Amino acid sequence: MNLDAYLARIGLNDRPPATLEGLRTLHRAHLTAIPYENFDVQLGRPVAIELPAIYDKIVLRRRGGWCYEMNGMLGWALGELGFRVRRATGAVMREALGEVCTGNHLVLRVELPEGLYLADVGFGDGPLDPIQLEEGDFNSNGFTYGLSRIDGDWWRLRHHEHGGPKSFDFNLDAADEALLAAKCAELQTAPDSTFVLNLLCFRQRLGAVENFRGLVRRTVTPAGVVARAQAGADEMQATLNGVFALDLPEAAALWPKFIARHAEILAQQQVASA
Repeated sequence: MNLDAYLARIGLNDRPPATLEGLRTLHRAHLTAIPYENFDVQLGRPVAIELPAIYDKIVLRRRGGWCYEMNGMLGWALGELGFRVRRATGAVMREALGEVCTGNHLVLRVELPEGLYLADVGFGDGPLDPIQLEEGDFNSNGFTYGLSRIDGDWWRLRHHEHGGPKSFDFNLDAADEALLAAKCAELQTAPDSTFVLNLLCFRQRLGAVENFRGLVRRTVTPAGVVARAQAGADEMQATLNGVFALDLPEAAALWPKFIARHAEILAQQQVASA
């Protein structure tokens, strides 16, 4: 694996220093260049947690990925650049669903002279910047988030008002790699997994997050959400290429599946509102 090839993939010509500014530069460059996406799960292709496979997919084949891949790639690069970085455990929706969520998210603990930071490029529409571990509200890319200490082990990130999951918890101890691998396998195979049921695709840009879920493309800004359903597979392909920088012709075969899932969600919403 070639560090400079990864840096070129995210648009950086020089190696950032192992400083807070270097971390911010790398974090932002990764998120604005590489989309969060779960197309492999939708296509029934196994998603690996091992770094060589992640490097091949993200750097050589210019794809995106989900948290295990996105933060796996960033964590490796940070280590190569001399940062003090540790893989740590996240738990999306633990606040609502409990301990079953532990390990469904990978995050990165980065130790700097300025203090401890959370680096996370694997939350889709999460903060564009690394997060200093201090309780309170903070702003990233125009969106307001909240950070609180739950207990001696766990922290909670509160999402912005237009975000997806309302929160995720994280524990900065060294991750249980066996648990992460098991959760990675479960989330791509369990029939009730959000990732099996739904297409999820995000790309960050300054002042906004582009979001593609099923048939619907959304542009999310601090001012609100603009949503529009795609008219067909051709428009979806154009959106993937032009907005998300994904050249994935095989995605067109998923269009009937997305239509069916969209209809199912609408029906569930009608029942819930009745």
